[in-house]
Amino acid sequence: MTTLNGRLDHITYHNAADRFTVARLVLSDTGTPVTVVGHIPSPVAGEKVKLTGSWSAHPRYGQQFRIEAIEIQVPTTIDGIRNYLTSGLIKGIGPEAAENIIREFGTDSFTVIETTPEKLTEVAGIGAAKAQAIHDQWQAMATYREIMAFLQENGISGDYTAKLFDTYGHDAIDRIRQSPYRLSTDIEGIGFGLADRIARNMGMAPDEPERLAACIHHMLREATGEGHVFLWEPELIEKICQRYEFSTDSVRDAIDDMIHAGELAEETISSADAPRRLYPKALHRAETSVASRIAAMLSVPLAPLRVTATDWLKRIQSSLAVELTADQYQALEVILTNRLAVITGGPGTGKTTLIRAIAAVFRQTGSRICLAAPTGRAARRLSELSGRPAHTIHKLLEYNFDDHFFGRHPDNPIDADLLIVDEASMVDVHLMHHLLNAVSLSSRLVIVGDAFQLPPVGPGNVLADLIDSETIPVARLTTIFRQAAESQIISNAHRVRRGEHPDLTPFEEAQAPDAEFYFWEETKLEAIADKISYLCTSWLPGTFDLDPLKSIQVLSPMHKGVVGTINLNQKLQEALNPGKSHSADNNYKFKPGDKVMNLKNNYQKDVYNGDIGRILSVARAPAGLTVDFEGRTVEYTMDELNDLTLGYAISVHKSQGSEYPVVILPMVTRHYIMLQRNLLYTAITRARSLVILIGNKKALSIAISNNKPDMRLSGLAGRLQSLGAG
Repeated sequence: MTTLNGRLDHITYHNAADRFTVARLVLSDTGTPVTVVGHIPSPVAGEKVKLTGSWSAHPRYGQQFRIEAIEIQVPTTIDGIRNYLTSGLIKGIGPEAAENIIREFGTDSFTVIETTPEKLTEVAGIGAAKAQAIHDQWQAMATYREIMAFLQENGISGDYTAKLFDTYGHDAIDRIRQSPYRLSTDIEGIGFGLADRIARNMGMAPDEPERLAACIHHMLREATGEGHVFLWEPELIEKICQRYEFSTDSVRDAIDDMIHAGELAEETISSADAPRRLYPKALHRAETSVASRIAAMLSVPLAPLRVTATDWLKRIQSSLAVELTADQYQALEVILTNRLAVITGGPGTGKTTLIRAIAAVFRQTGSRICLAAPTGRAARRLSELSGRPAHTIHKLLEYNFDDHFFGRHPDNPIDADLLIVDEASMVDVHLMHHLLNAVSLSSRLVIVGDAFQLPPVGPGNVLADLIDSETIPVARLTTIFRQAAESQIISNAHRVRRGEHPDLTPFEEAQAPDAEFYFWEETKLEAIADKISYLCTSWLPGTFDLDPLKSIQVLSPMHKGVVGTINLNQKLQEALNPGKSHSADNNYKFKPGDKVMNLKNNYQKDVYNGDIGRILSVARAPAGLTVDFEGRTVEYTMDELNDLTLGYAISVHKSQGSEYPVVILPMVTRHYIMLQRNLLYTAITRARSLVILIGNKKALSIAISNNKPDMRLSGLAGRLQSLGAG
């Protein structure tokens, strides 16, 4: 850590939301101007400050001083006080009010504002309410600085200062001292480890009950992040005892106390000596709600059909000019005779054709139909393929991202006679809970998805659980359409799904007629990265006349490493979009022409998590940049740049629900932890025309043999069976 003393000469950028600031500081001892970045509560040009932090090198802007703590050196002279009060830092004090305050209190003006604000009412134009507001603003700035210093004392980045102040207010430090572990649940980014550091620095004993309870919550949250809905009690106890050195008895007693207090939920299965399942309360509520809602839907009888399935089949064939396979016809019968049905199948089996057929025929009967998918990309793709409007599930449920509530629920259900949800493998147990709660018991629900795709990012494996429960009507599409069967991509996807090796065309035979699936063997990581760059910049555009930004998508199982998304993005940006950067983003140098991916759902901007676009223009701070998302122009301010990342290479998980003409996928043993059959299968099925795998066949074999999707801990299938759904 280094300390700088100086005067803030110019405020280049300040975000009022999180107080992130870029400023020029003139050093007191040398008069040298330096760039400082970090969180400053309300920076004012001319303000004297003492900054604690460290130097770093920015790829474009050079040496910068990263602020970890700030001490404002409040002026003591009349001129200094006048400049401070008229700077706009304290709202409600203009030039005239500042002169009146100085005339009344002189060099004691700040002391009065801080300790005896009621005296401000002696100043002309300042009443009691205004005096209190001035005092509150002064205290807020003081609290902000105290929080930053507190974090520095505990070795924690000052970047969390704004979040702590906004969450806890003026009493932030007192509230943290009273219950330091609340930080791990209240403040995003501060996990158990940082909260534990603060608690231990404050002298909290290692075996303190509050620490143990926080540790249990932490381990369950960690399991949730891995997709589990619950943990077995012996497994949880063992992990806590090994990692944090608690005794087995103390952990078991703490679990019992938390269950009795309603902080955890427990369940036991039929066997008398079976261990308990331990759930976070919200996940237990979601899972039980999904099961009970499904049971309720299936218990409501359907009105008799006015026409037979055969008559419906004739309508479909005449209106859509398609002929259903035997699988699709059986699926149609399942849908017509059940209030809730699941349709599952791999690529080329006609799931989308069936959706179009169902929607078209129900529309002929005057039924109200809704189509939905988990992501914006999947919803747009569903709309394009079905020829009907489709929504994201969140939008259909009228989710309010600011206040975190769903506008659609049992008392205000979705206005539809038939709801079709596509790409259901991406729906976690939380979202399915809210979706089913918003479906009227008099409506029909068709859940469509490929259960062999990657499970959802969130907890649970709902689609697979619904199918595995064998209590819900399921139609399996297994017949591959003739045209699809001729596709090497689709045939290889089904081979991988069955645990078989795909039919590979060596890249050396890249001129093979009609080849759609190449394998380019390479063992060296740097060489793989170079070959990916060569494919994107030269071979694919030259051979097939492809736009590398629109038609080629590089996928990777991991973010880190030589062939992870981070390094590949930087390498491909240099190759496909050379030139200088115009943005001070912490992770990437955004440039006009860059391919970028949006990371958050934003319904106001009509842009969603995983959407890929191209930067049209970049402006210097405090302005932002403009992105073209397939004809939709979206503007981002500087403080919204964290919503974007480079999109030349993305993770396989982020690709779900999308299709690309060409997919390139590195396959290396270095990605061992992520080499799974369903990940490879998902990556392959993202491509429409061409797949190129680059790496070694050992990694390919590892992925094919590693069939791990059943490892998630979820009780939904068994719960449905016990309720007798269906």
